[in-house]
Amino acid sequence: MTERPLDLDAVRTFVHIAELGSFTRTAETMMTTQAAVSLKLKRLEERLGCRLIERTPRHVELSAQGATFLQHARELLEAHDRAFAAFAAARQRLTIGISDHVAGPELPELIARMNLQDSQLLIEIRIGSSSDLLQAFDRRELDAVIARLHAGRSDGEVIAEEKIGWFAAPNWQPRADEPLPLATMPPPCGVRNMACEHLDTAGVAWMEVFVGGGVAAVSAAVMAGLGIAAMARRMLPSDAVEVGQKLGLPDLPRLPILLHARDRNDRSRAALAALSAAFRNVARD
Repeated sequence: MTERPLDLDAVRTFVHIAELGSFTRTAETMMTTQAAVSLKLKRLEERLGCRLIERTPRHVELSAQGATFLQHARELLEAHDRAFAAFAAARQRLTIGISDHVAGPELPELIARMNLQDSQLLIEIRIGSSSDLLQAFDRRELDAVIARLHAGRSDGEVIAEEKIGWFAAPNWQPRADEPLPLATMPPPCGVRNMACEHLDTAGVAWMEVFVGGGVAAVSAAVMAGLGIAAMARRMLPSDAVEVGQKLGLPDLPRLPILLHARDRNDRSRAALAALSAAFRNVARD
């Protein structure tokens, strides 16, 4: 049978007592109470089957067994601290910006895919507009950005393409002789600009009835019946209805999803490859 391991906190408490020669100073150092210090020492002594500290009214000193154990205790704690420091150093940080128009409800699954690839990689995800994230990337505040094609950018690796459609709530009906009501993200949202340009080219009158600070807000406005929105299908609840053909609206193109990333080491490259593969999967029609 494997013996119960030593409590490292109790071992550290014993070393403090031995070095400080005082239960009071040990309690202050460890930000605890004298009673807690005494209890930890008692449990360690019971575990070892011997007395480690001799207590007298005036001072505290090591027993013969305590003096023998002290060096081993120090070595144990040093080994623990070295292992912990090496582990902490190994947790490389990877900071990724993901466009709100791309992240979608599958984000937990995507993060889990990255964690499965490398559980020791410290992943930081920031959600925002493509424009803001790409500016942060250019300032070297982000290691990578996943966003839709952005005007004026020629960099980035296409990792997926996704169809954009016109969506409304199940019971939504247009009002005769009124411009098409749109729920949109604020400028300079690329999807908004693309959708409005297609409407203008097709001669379809439109007006914005809701501007949301995120895709979730726009989706909520659509499902509340305020109007329609140009979005990827996966960004909306399953009962949202594609109304483009019914209303004679212009077809919207498939928009690429791009990965912008600077030079990567093997660990971050593998994690981003796993994330890219996950996006290819969720962006399928």
